[in-house]
Amino acid sequence: MQGKEIKVGVNPDLLSAMEQMIPLGRGGTPAEAAGSVYLLCIPESDYVSGQTLVCGGGFVF
Repeated sequence: MQGKEIKVGVNPDLLSAMEQMIPLGRGGTPAEAAGSVYLLCIPESDYVSGQTLVCGGGFVF
C-alpha cells in the first residue's frame, strides 16, 4: 500500500493576510501563548471564572 502526500499547515498567503490584521503586526509565539495559560494558573487569578481568554495580539474576529 502506498501512502499519499498530504499538505498540512496554513496557506502562506492566508497567514500573511491574517498577520497584517493583527495590531501587533505578527503572530504570537508559543511562549506568549504559554504565558496566557500560566496567568490562569497562578493564585492571583483564583477569583476569575467563566471567562474566555483571547490571546490574539489585539486581533478581533
